[in-house]
Amino acid sequence: MHGFATARGLRCTGPMGGLFANELLQDERGGALVFVPLDGDARPVGRVDALVVSGAELAVGVHRGPLHTIDLTYGDLGAYAARHEIGVDGPLREYYLRSALDVARDDDLVTEVGWPIFRSAG
Repeated sequence: MHGFATARGLRCTGPMGGLFANELLQDERGGALVFVPLDGDARPVGRVDALVVSGAELAVGVHRGPLHTIDLTYGDLGAYAARHEIGVDGPLREYYLRSALDVARDDDLVTEVGWPIFRSAG
């Protein structure tokens, strides 16, 4: 995705991210969408398309280390949302604050994980 942006002269405005259906975490099958926030006009090419990622209220945790252990962070966030009865339907989110493009070792990866929650008016 960075190659796509660079080839078209678009500037990345933040970390890569992803939106993932709950089923992907629970059943290892489900919808996934990855994105790079860009400044400029990204025209559709093949499976790459432009979209606006809508805002959401999230319980957030930071996962440090390889992605094959990120399920531990998801487990903690899911347990927190269930314990406080604040979880809502919606995609799970990941923002790759330090991705494989930034570090040489998987142990140095930093991923922000977001679990959708509701926010009371109070």
